[in-house]
Amino acid sequence: MILRPFRNINRKKTKVINVGNVKVGGDNPISVQSMTNTLTTDIKATIKQIIDIHEEGADIVRVSCPDENSSKALKEITKNVQIPVIADIHFHYKRAIEAAENGAQCLRINPGNIGDKDKIYDVLSAAKNNNCSIRIGVNAGSLEKDILEKYKEPCPEALVESAIRNIKILEDQNFFNFKVSVKSSDVFLSIAAYRQLSKVMDYPLHLGITEAGSFISGSVKSSIGLGSLLLDGIGDTIRVSLSDDPVKEVKIGNEILKSLGLKNRGVKIISCPSCARQAFQVIDTVKILEEKLSHIKTPITLSIIGCVVNGPGEAAMTDVGITGGGKGSNMLYLSGIQSEKVLTDNIINKVVLEVEKKAFELEKKL
Repeated sequence: MILRPFRNINRKKTKVINVGNVKVGGDNPISVQSMTNTLTTDIKATIKQIIDIHEEGADIVRVSCPDENSSKALKEITKNVQIPVIADIHFHYKRAIEAAENGAQCLRINPGNIGDKDKIYDVLSAAKNNNCSIRIGVNAGSLEKDILEKYKEPCPEALVESAIRNIKILEDQNFFNFKVSVKSSDVFLSIAAYRQLSKVMDYPLHLGITEAGSFISGSVKSSIGLGSLLLDGIGDTIRVSLSDDPVKEVKIGNEILKSLGLKNRGVKIISCPSCARQAFQVIDTVKILEEKLSHIKTPITLSIIGCVVNGPGEAAMTDVGITGGGKGSNMLYLSGIQSEKVLTDNIINKVVLEVEKKAFELEKKL
């Protein structure tokens, strides 16, 4: 496997917590999360979506529990999936208790909207008794009233103050198996809040730009926000929030990590935008190859370049590469070395064959 050079990101060393069988923080890999958008009470549909999310490469999944039937449905859901389930709880502390008792491996709560401290203590007790971690989820849209009155509007300082207040509640009860998020739909506000919080505590941070929007705009906002923080070494788990299929959230999340050299999973395609020099239809070829190679989880680099301007240089740094040539004849590179000419009509089949062979070879070595 050829690994392209990347900047060595110096991640902040945070405490390690457990979310089910996934370790979060410290030197552990940054985990990718998503959230189901099915009715949790539709157990069959929710299980199917969780499986789809997991197969795309998610490490953890979150499920909304707005009512008692939803939190109790977790008992059947968690039995039938191979990924830790976080119960998303708002307002009703009993839902958190029910979720912990029915198999949730983590509770996402905003202590500020759970109620008085006695209710929070009951939730912490249920979490301890069921080996359940917690995410303190501070959100610019649901800050405590007194904090909002103090700062007049959501700002980084307000989010951080809310987080610190809620951290202390958990610490005072000797509960330390938790991570924290300080989300906003505003990229600048989110980045500033996470940077400030990272300086004053060492619990794992879950990164996200909340309510980021549709597939394109949400992916861009999330890439800028999460990417900036990850480059700073901040972040232990991430979620890309899109008004779209949750599977796409996982795909974008993994691509963000792959682009920063923080994760190697599946086929990483390096391709040109195409121009009048292209010897074959690059855009169509890449779309087809993405689909045909989506089943491969082994880290492999593939370059698809339409002409010889940048093609040979890119192919020299990838496991498999195709560079466009004249008269329908293109050059195949294997492990950076010229291998054979390939007719344009046979590019798809040949590349799929060689990538699958390379994946098999690498898997045998593992």
